[in-house]
Amino acid sequence: MSINKIIMDALRPLKYPVYPVNYSGDSSTYITFFESGEGSALDADNKEKRTSYFIQIDVWTKDGSLYTGLVDQVKKALIEAGFKRRSAVDLYKNETKVYHKALRFYYV
Repeated sequence: MSINKIIMDALRPLKYPVYPVNYSGDSSTYITFFESGEGSALDADNKEKRTSYFIQIDVWTKDGSLYTGLVDQVKKALIEAGFKRRSAVDLYKNETKVYHKALRFYYV
């Protein structure tokens, strides 16, 4: 199973568009993600047995009343899917009035 499918399956119940890297649709609330790193987490007999992934999930919305709740739902869904949260940062965009949260996770 691909890491993209794992992420999309985990976030699908939230009912907002979820896309790798970029979203170009009409919704003003959506989630994007990208892989910021990948490596071997476990090697045995000169073969990679487990792969580790560093993932950034970005929550985007123009609706300030949705922002905090949606971010919490994203964190909860990914943690339940086996991701470990590493960091998060608010990146509000003044010029577009978009609330943006970047969440970084680790997954093996």
